Amino acid sequence: MSDSLRQAALDYHALPTPGKLSVELTTPAQTQEDLSLAYSPGVAEPVGEIAKDPEAAYRYTGKGNLVAVISDGSAILGLGNLGPLASKPVMEGKSLLFKRFAGINSVDIEVDTDSPEQFIQTVAAIANTFGGINLEDIKAPECFHIEEVLIERCPVPVFHDDQHGTAIVTVAGMLNALEIQGKEISGVRMVCLGAGAAATACCKLMLAAGMRKEQITMLDSRGVIHSGRTDINAYKGEWARDTDMRTLDDAIAGADVFLGVSGPDLLSAEQLRSMAPRPVVFACSNPNPEIAPELAHSVRDDLIMATGRSDYPNQVNNVLCFPFIFRGALDVRAVCINEDMKLAAIEAIRAIAHLPVPDSVREGYGGVELCFGPDYILPKPIDPRLLPQVAAAVARAAVDSGVARLPYPGHYPPELR
Repeated sequence: MSDSLRQAALDYHALPTPGKLSVELTTPAQTQEDLSLAYSPGVAEPVGEIAKDPEAAYRYTGKGNLVAVISDGSAILGLGNLGPLASKPVMEGKSLLFKRFAGINSVDIEVDTDSPEQFIQTVAAIANTFGGINLEDIKAPECFHIEEVLIERCPVPVFHDDQHGTAIVTVAGMLNALEIQGKEISGVRMVCLGAGAAATACCKLMLAAGMRKEQITMLDSRGVIHSGRTDINAYKGEWARDTDMRTLDDAIAGADVFLGVSGPDLLSAEQLRSMAPRPVVFACSNPNPEIAPELAHSVRDDLIMATGRSDYPNQVNNVLCFPFIFRGALDVRAVCINEDMKLAAIEAIRAIAHLPVPDSVREGYGGVELCFGPDYILPKPIDPRLLPQVAAAVARAAVDSGVARLPYPGHYPPELR
């Protein structure tokens, strides 16, 4: 990062007021009567109603539109384990995105513990304050256990965005890229470089979207995850294959798809050259991808490529998903975010990329022409159709799959009902 950009980033977070969030009042608080209703003695009335019926909290408090963004700081972006306090700017940023893109109020919480069990206890104890829990930047494999237990223990939806948000956007983009390349998800061979939270979630959702486990070869820092290895945990073991392949060179030859969720510059030009015709390459390591787009396109003129960066086409960006997943879940008071809701989000995101791009979006990206094709497989984050269409699809899936406590909302556009 250049010195000027670094300073601009620091100034953005520091000025004019430190941080990126504030609290605003939603009711009058000017007169003695206002204050007597807001606090004592008037507040006793909703307290009594909630004591009789906990669901009344959704009527008399902001719980139903409030999400907690919670981390232990053990896997901050691409920066690693820098601790909970260092994660606060990221968690504030996530809260900013919830508000900006879906109108959801959010509060960031950084839990100062190295113990997964203490983290679980802390989150479970406060979960009922919120309408939903967004877990963030928690290292693998602890994140899998933490999320599994919290889903069971918490009375509101729990969603680890590093896993599932990444997976939803990745699968949406991958399906569109394969469509353009004339390939079916059920017939391709995929190499996944990386075996952490994002990789595992992406591969699981690929299976839900139509891929079979035998089509996937997963690698960690020691090579192919195969059935003869004894140095892998149970989560990696799910992806162990009975194969003679041991290295990325072995796995990548003839592969249709490369999914990188690992580290920079790990895919070489020669390895890319060895892939099948019309390959799809998702090099999602941030900020530096597994192979630079300039190099990739110089080697193959028949590929479709995506990265995690906003300065290249086809950015795989979680903001296409998580605000709208939670919007839909909150609107029908879903008790969880299940696979049906994730698949519904995938299809809604995919569909938007096929539609003509609004002028406001083109203008926001410098007037560049955008239409469905090799350089436009996912909608842009500022596309105004994401909120109504993805949220509506998620809400409908929640109702149809039986995890909603409210009927499908009537405030979505009629054509989306």
